[in-house]
Amino acid sequence: MFAVRFDRFGPPEVLGVGECPEPHAGPGEVRVRVRAAGVAPVDLALRAGTSPSSGRFPLPHIPGVDAAGVIDEVGDGVTGVAPGDEVFGAVDVARLGGAAAEFAVLAIWAAKPPSMSWEEAGAAGTSVETATRALDRLGVREGTTLLVDGASGGVGSVAVQLAAARGARVIGTGRPENHAFISGLGAVPVAHGPGLAERVRALAGARADLALDVAGAGSLRELVAITGTPAAVLTIADFTGPELGVAMSVGELGGEPDGRHGLALAAALSGEGRFRVPVRAVFPMDRAAEAHAAAARGPRQGKVVLAAPLAHGEHD
Repeated sequence: MFAVRFDRFGPPEVLGVGECPEPHAGPGEVRVRVRAAGVAPVDLALRAGTSPSSGRFPLPHIPGVDAAGVIDEVGDGVTGVAPGDEVFGAVDVARLGGAAAEFAVLAIWAAKPPSMSWEEAGAAGTSVETATRALDRLGVREGTTLLVDGASGGVGSVAVQLAAARGARVIGTGRPENHAFISGLGAVPVAHGPGLAERVRALAGARADLALDVAGAGSLRELVAITGTPAAVLTIADFTGPELGVAMSVGELGGEPDGRHGLALAAALSGEGRFRVPVRAVFPMDRAAEAHAAAARGPRQGKVVLAAPLAHGEHD
């Protein structure tokens, strides 16, 4: 099969497209013929060699943790789906790759609704799973005021919408040029950076019951000050959190219960017109280097996606 791959760590230019052995669905998994694959922050870090997990994988490595496609192989124990079904989801966290290819094996998935484009679906998996897990751990519900620090990125833009769907009031931080985008997601925008607590209080007396840090921009002390307690703050991006008593939620993909409930809910909300996966750029897989470079640049308004070429006989 064809696949995006790299055989050494480095800048985006180390990425190329070549032939690789086909993967196969194991127990509890499905294999899809990929139509689109998202570019996630973990993909950039693994390729650059800056992730603590980079040394775990033999090279060459196929990047990509999110994919959408058509099932063509079903593993033992899998029920409710069959070859020909359109799904979106994510790979097993132990693999941390494999989605940017002709075929990919998914560990968590949900049916792709007609309301979701292939590009949206390809970018959704880990963003939806991570955001759902974080909102569950924080206990976000109707009547909650939630501050999302980093509201315009891949996870932040999803967390804003899923929190709003629960009936929460959402305040989202971001650069001024991203404020219109954040507002369109359903959050009240506010500038990030020093002085955040004062700006939140100035929002017509607004306060935040809970805070979710998805940016890892060093704002945890202010988030604790805003909410009044470290117990009301959760980070998925700042490893200094435990020093402040702030809980972390990372590396648990496929968790509660098996990661699929969040994907199914997002699909249902999409069908109701209440959820979308912001996609800011789409590249063909043979331009993966450009896609990785674009994902590392601003403005971060949603996800960058790799589109797979259509197989013979397939149609949009």
